[in-house]
Order: sequence, then C-alpha cells, then structure tokens
Amino acid sequence: MGLSISLSMLMHLLALLSLYNLMFASSSFVQPLCHDDESFALLQFKESFIIDQSASYETSAYPKVSSWKLESDDCCSWDGVGCDKDTGHVISLDLSSSCLYGSINSSSSLFRLVNLQRLDLSFNDFNQSRIPVGIRQLSNLTYLDLTYSGFVGQIPAEILQLSKLVYLDLELNSLKLQNPGLQSLVEKFPNMEELYLTQVDISSTVPNNMANLTSLTYLVLRECGLQGEFPAGIFQLPNLEDLSVRFNANLTGYVPEFNRSSPLKKLLLAGTSFYGELPNSIGDLKLLNSIDVRDCNFSGPVPSSLGNLTELIILDLSFNKFNRGTLDWIGKQTKLNELGLEDLNLNSSIPFFIRNLTQLVDLRLSKNGLHGSIPNWMWNSSKNTLWNLDLSNNFLTGFHQLPLILPWTNLRALDLRNNKLQGSLPIPSPSIITYSVSNNTLTGEIPKMICNLSSVDSLDLSYNNLSGMLPDCLGNLSFSLSVLNLRRNNFNGKIPQICKKGSKLKMIDFSQNQLQGQIPRSLVNCTMLETLVLGNNQINDSFPSWLGVLPELGVLILRHNQLQGAIGKPKSNFVFPNLHIVDFSYNSITGKLPLEYFQIWKAMQIIGKNGPMYMQANVSFDLLGQVWSYDYAYSMTFTNRGIEIAYERIPYIFIAMDLSSNKFEGEISKLMGNLKGIQVLNLSNNLLTGSIPSSLEKLTALEVLDLSQNKLSGEIPSQLTQLTFLAFFNVSNNNLIGPIPHGNQFDTFQDKSFGGNPGLCGSPLSTKCGNFDGSLLPPLTFEEINQDSKLLYEFGWKVVVIGYGCGFIIGVVIGQIVIVRKYNWFIYLHFAVQHRIGR
Repeated sequence: MGLSISLSMLMHLLALLSLYNLMFASSSFVQPLCHDDESFALLQFKESFIIDQSASYETSAYPKVSSWKLESDDCCSWDGVGCDKDTGHVISLDLSSSCLYGSINSSSSLFRLVNLQRLDLSFNDFNQSRIPVGIRQLSNLTYLDLTYSGFVGQIPAEILQLSKLVYLDLELNSLKLQNPGLQSLVEKFPNMEELYLTQVDISSTVPNNMANLTSLTYLVLRECGLQGEFPAGIFQLPNLEDLSVRFNANLTGYVPEFNRSSPLKKLLLAGTSFYGELPNSIGDLKLLNSIDVRDCNFSGPVPSSLGNLTELIILDLSFNKFNRGTLDWIGKQTKLNELGLEDLNLNSSIPFFIRNLTQLVDLRLSKNGLHGSIPNWMWNSSKNTLWNLDLSNNFLTGFHQLPLILPWTNLRALDLRNNKLQGSLPIPSPSIITYSVSNNTLTGEIPKMICNLSSVDSLDLSYNNLSGMLPDCLGNLSFSLSVLNLRRNNFNGKIPQICKKGSKLKMIDFSQNQLQGQIPRSLVNCTMLETLVLGNNQINDSFPSWLGVLPELGVLILRHNQLQGAIGKPKSNFVFPNLHIVDFSYNSITGKLPLEYFQIWKAMQIIGKNGPMYMQANVSFDLLGQVWSYDYAYSMTFTNRGIEIAYERIPYIFIAMDLSSNKFEGEISKLMGNLKGIQVLNLSNNLLTGSIPSSLEKLTALEVLDLSQNKLSGEIPSQLTQLTFLAFFNVSNNNLIGPIPHGNQFDTFQDKSFGGNPGLCGSPLSTKCGNFDGSLLPPLTFEEINQDSKLLYEFGWKVVVIGYGCGFIIGVVIGQIVIVRKYNWFIYLHFAVQHRIGR
C-alpha cells in the first residue's frame, strides 16, 4: 500500500513538472512588444505627412497609418508594420497605396528604423522629393520599393551602400541613374534577384557584366533611354523569368539560341531596334507565356516552333519585317488573350484560325491588306471576352448580316478606320469607350441607338457618306464624351443641343456638312471644350461672342458659313482667354476689325508657350489590369500661305487668325501689334482702308501676312523687313504707293505679292522708281482734268516746298503736272525726282 501511494505522488509531481515546463516554454515564445524608440519614430514619420486620397491612384488605397496611435501598446500590431518575433524590432514597413502626401528628407525619423529589411512606399506622393541620402542608414534592407511615389532627380550614390539588396523597384518616377549609372549598380548588387527601373532615365548602354547576375529572375528596363548593343548573355541567365526592355528605340541586339532548361516566361522587346531572326529554339521554352516584339526590326520567317508553346497568353509580332508565311499554328494557342499581327502583309480575308481563339481580350489586325467582308463567325469569336478590336487600315468592304448591335458584350475599343465599309453604321455594345469608323463609305442616318453608348469617350464617324439629321439625344453622351467628330458627311438640319451641364466634351468637329440654323447655345455648358470646328456648313448666325465664357477654348473654326453682322465689343476683359486659332473666313461679317478683342486675347500675345507638341485628348481605360490609353489628335482645315491645308494634327504652339473674305472695313489699328505670338495673319479680301501700321514689326513670330484684295493706301512700312520669319507676304490689289522695301525676307518675295498696286515701284516689279516716263501716261478726259484741277489748292503748298528745296524751275514743272495729271502720278514723279536728286 505504501509503495502504491509513493508511486502515485511521484506521478503527480512529474505531471506538475511537465505542466510547468510547458507553461515556461510557451511564455518564452510570446512575441516581445515593439521598442518605444521605434514606435515613436513611426509616429513622427506619420505626422510628417498629410492624408490625401488623390496621392494614391489605386481604388483600393487607404491610409494605413490611421491605425497608428500613441495609446497603442504595441506598434507591431499597427497596419503595415512587421516586427522580428525574437527581438521586437521593426523589420518590415509596407505603406504602399497609403494616401501619403508630403516631402521626405534625410532628417526623417524613418531612417532611425535601422533594423528594417523590407521597405515599401510605393504609390504615394512624396511631392517631387529626392531620394534622401539618409537611405544609407537602412543598411539591412533587402527589399526596397518606391514605385510611382513622386520622387525626382538623380538616384543618390548612397543607395549603392545597401549591399544586401536583392529587390529594387524605382519604376514610374522622374529619376535618373547616370552618376552613378547602371554599371555601378550592377557591380554593387551581384546578388540582385529583381530589378525594376521603368522610366528611370539611364541613357547609357547595358553593361556586359549584367550577364553575370546569375540570381536575376526579373529584369524590367522599360523606357530608360537605353542604347547600343544589348548583351546576348542576359537572355541565357539561368534563373531569368521576366525580361522587359520595351520602348528603348536606340537599343539594338539579337536574340540568341535559348537553353531548353530556361525558365523564361516573358520576353518583351517591343519598341526597340532588335534585329535578325527569332531562333527556332524559342519554341523550346515551355514556360513562355508572353512574347511582345512589336515595332522592332526582326526579319525572316516567324518560327513555326512557336506552335509548341502551350502556355502562350500574349503574342505580338506587329510592325516588323517578317516574311509572310503560314500562321495557322496560332489557331492552336487557345489560351491567347492578346494577339497582335499588324502590318504582316497577310493580304487575305480575315484569317480563319482566329475562329478557334475564344478567350481573346485584345485583337489587332490593322495594315494587313485584309479584304472582303467581316465573316459571320466573327460574331461568336471571343464574344464575352473581347475588349479591343482593331481592323483599321485594310480593304474590308462590310459585314455579312450586320447585327442590330455588335455582339461583343464587353468591347471597350473598336477601330474600323480607313477601310471600304459600306452599308449602315455598325453600333457597338454599350460598354464601348472609343469607337472610330472614319474614312469609309457608310451611308444612311445615325441610329438613335447610338445614344445608348453611355460610356463612350471618343466617337469618330468622320469622312463617310452618312446623312440625315443628327439625333437630338446626342446630348445624352456629353457626360462621357470628350471627342465627337462628324466631319465631312452629308448631315443636314439644325445642330442639336449637344452639351448639358457637366459635359466633358473637349473637341467637337461638325465641319464639311450641310448643317443649318444657329450655333447651339448649349455649348456654353461645355466648359472643358478646347476645339470647336463648324466650318463649311450653312450656319446662319451672328458672331458667337457668348462662347467667350469657355475657359479652355483654344481653336474656333467657323469658316465658310453665313455669319453676318458686326462682331462688336466684348462684355468683359476675360473672354476667350485661351483662344489662339481663329478662322471666320468666307462669311459676311461687317463692321470694323474687333480691336477690343485683339487687346484681350492673351493667348495670342505669348511667344513659344509651353505645352505638349500637339493639341489632343487622352482616351484611356483599364485593360487586363493595365491602363490602356492613346492620344486623339485634334485636326482642322486652315488656309496657310494661300493654300488650304488639312492639319491632321494641330501644333500646340500654332497661333493664327484668318478673317479673310468678309466685309470688314476701316483701318488696321496699330494695336494689332500686340498679338506678338501670332504666326499667320490673313485679313485679305475685305474693305479695309488706311495704311499698313508699322507696329506690325512687333509680330516677331509672324510667318504669313496676307493683306491682299483691300483698299489699303500709303507706303509699305520699311519696318516690316525686320520680320525675319516672314515666309509669305501678299499686299496685292490695293492702293499702295512708293518703293518696295528691301532686306531680309523681302528680297525673297515675287512680283505677285505686290501686283495690282499702280503706285508701287522697285524690285521685284518691273516698274523702276527712278525711270519715270510721261509718255506712258494715258490721255486725260475733260472730266479728269476738272477733277484733278481741284487738287491744286489742296497740294499747292507741297509744290512750293518742293520748289524751294529743288529749285524754282523744278517746282514750276511739278506744279503744272499737278494741275494736268492725276495725283497718283504726282506722287510717282515725286519719288523719281527725289531719286535723281539723291544721285
């Protein structure tokens, strides 16, 4: 019995001991709390920024630092903060897409977190800060991501001191990697695994020793200004999975043979100058899912071995020099999402193999000489997945059994431009964002169903044979539309009220139709409107001064209409603040030139304004998680140097005014000289009188000046010879007198620039200022003699002055000529005498 009790007690003691050990062991695994100094550093870092939702463009963005509070015991529990389980030190900080806005410098408390191993500040806005040199204090970093965070300037050399880095992402900032450069970076990080430098300005060659980075798995050097020969050895790195050097136009190289064991998944070389043939061994890369060699210089046959790639999702062979061969193997790539076969000279109907591709999101077949009709089977091809379809620049003639609405239910972009399509206008699904069917031969009216396209941003139906009246419901589209182009069709009737409050329209072009009535007053609601082109119609209205309230309006083309009445005076000094291209030519506008407007058109008074190269609207949408965008260039027709020119793109810095072929009268004010930025000025074919103001010499950017077909008098100001950019000058058919000035550009103008002015003399005209020949004068009638004799009293004092200076005899002779000859001839002889006296 005693032995039994002792054993029982021993068992209980052992159990208690085991429980104690278990409790002690468990307590030893409790993660220690965050260190106070690091917690305080994080709070200081938080307070150095403001929270701004616009600082992070992603819809999922939220301010992670909102959970950081002083009363919280443990910063390791804060959102985005990670700590070491043994020491409690902060080793990871993920503040990506945290809506942070503000500057960051080397004194930031961030750099007191010296145990950090991972730092992600991507997708915030650090307000054009430079990457602080204090980054060197984070010497334990292995992972650094500063993507799209508003950093600028040279990447500091101190970043090369982070010797443990294996992941570096500096994409989509305004950074430079030049001193130090890419060579130094490669040398300092021999163990780099992932390197992302999209849009970092490197502007150098790719160093050969990059082919020694055997741990490299991801290399993205997109749009970096790379140049020279790309090291072929990089293609053969044993662990490389993604290679992207897209859009480095001066980067050359060739693609070598691949190792069968290569793990390469993405090969993205688009927009470079790579040359030669694609090797057949590319078909051995069983993991390869993306090939983008668009817009390179590859030649030879397209390797049929590509048909072995069963994982292919992206294939773009567009705009190269490949030999035309069979591409039927593409039909086996049933996983394809994106297919680009542009400019491959297919010269056939739409390839039948596309019928087998049921998961396409992006299909581009432009510039292939495709002909015939769009087949019926296309309606079921990728019916529910297709977002972008480009069949432009072919010879397609129409549709087999065109459906009421095109069947692609998720289509975002449809480009059918520059074909030979006939029949009625195809209507895409309501999901469409950009739709162009310009330069075809479509007929009929615009169906009212087009007003169901509630998401459309760009709608271009120009250069067709569409007719009828414009649907009144077009105004319903103004909340989404930024571009509406109906140029050169046969539309008639009144222009509907196309702008509602909240309109997003930036460009409207209804030119070269047969539209009538007035300019719709609803245009005042288009507060974002930049270009309005209504030329070559039958609009019967007065000058639309009420458009002056539109703050962004830069181009106003109303040529060849039936505008009438005087322009009048502006109601304030703040109208048309951005107007820089005006064309009211070929109307019936009367009254004096609108000098009050000339004084306040500030955009015409600027020389060399800053901005993009061309006037355009950006159209964009999300495609496969990436922003797909293009710039829609504004266009117009404008008379320049006496020739009507179709501008497919309008230069942003172009400043021009054409008021020709109206009924303007009165003088050209010297205030015209205030329009210092103007490059083209056409006031021809009006009723203008008086002299040419010498203040036009202030128009130092002027390239074209046309004052022909008016009633201008006096001399041509010699100051105009200072216009060194003047390439076209026309003052023909006026009443100008005196010698033609010479020097600079004036020595290049031909006689037709000055013809029809009997009082002008000198080169390039055949009439010499010093060779007056009275025998050439026609005989005077009795009425002319009576009329000319009336000039005697008015100009007699001038005769006396001339006689006093030149001698009594010459004065008497000139006096007699004034009596019996016309005044124009008197002026002519005056210059002849002065010429002889000078000699």
